[in-house]
Amino acid sequence: MLKVRQLEVAYGGIKAVKGIDLDVAAGELVALIGANGAGKTSTLKALSGLLKPVAGSIAYDDADVTGKPAYELVRRGLAMVPEGRGVFPRLTVAENLAMGAYTQTDATAIRRDFDRAYTLFPRLAERRAQMAGTLSGGEQQMLAMARALMCRPRLLLLDEPSMGLAPIMVHKIFETVRAVAAEGVTMLLVEQNAKLALETCDRGYVMESGTIVLSDNAKTLMTNPQVRHAYLGE
Repeated sequence: MLKVRQLEVAYGGIKAVKGIDLDVAAGELVALIGANGAGKTSTLKALSGLLKPVAGSIAYDDADVTGKPAYELVRRGLAMVPEGRGVFPRLTVAENLAMGAYTQTDATAIRRDFDRAYTLFPRLAERRAQMAGTLSGGEQQMLAMARALMCRPRLLLLDEPSMGLAPIMVHKIFETVRAVAAEGVTMLLVEQNAKLALETCDRGYVMESGTIVLSDNAKTLMTNPQVRHAYLGE
C-alpha cells in the first residue's frame, strides 16, 4: 500500500531524513521507533503531504504521490493523527468530528461514522457538546483519532499517540489502535514507547539520525540486543 524509496526531507540546509526506504503492506500495523530528533515526525509529515520531500519517491496504492498536498491524500484515503493532537479548541467534539468528515458527501454514511466514533470512544459521546479545548489530554487524543477515522482512511498514520498521557489512557488508546487495525485499516505508528509499539505491531523500523538502521518483524526486534539496550531500557 505504501512504498517509500530514498526519501529525503530537509529544513533549510539541514537534512532530517536521509534517503530512507520503507514499505507498508495492506492490512499491516507497522511501527517506526527511534529517539527524539531521529526524523520520525518529519517522515510522517512528508508521507501525509504536510512537507514536500527534497528527494526520493512516495507511492500509495501504486500511484506516485510524492509532493501531493495533504488534502488530496485525505481524499485518497490517507490520513494522519498528528503529534500534539491538533484539535480545534473552540469547536465542540461533534464539530471536530464533522471537520474530519469534510471529504464525505453521503449524510447517512456520515451519521454511521459518528456512531462508530462514539462507540469506539464512549467518553466523546458524553462530551459531544463540549469545547475540545476543555478536554483532558487523553480525551483530545481520542478526539484526534476519531476525527481522522471520520474520513474513512485506508491508511492511517499515527504520530506519538501515547505522548504525555497517563498509563490508563495509553492502554485505552492502544486498545483502540488494535480494534481499528482489526477492522482492516492499515497503520504506520510512530511511537517513543518502543516496547508498547513493538508489542502492538506486526513489523517495525528503527530510525536513528535520519536513517533506517534496522527493520524486521516486531517479535525479532524485541529480542534484538541493540533495540533492547537503546529503546527498551535493558
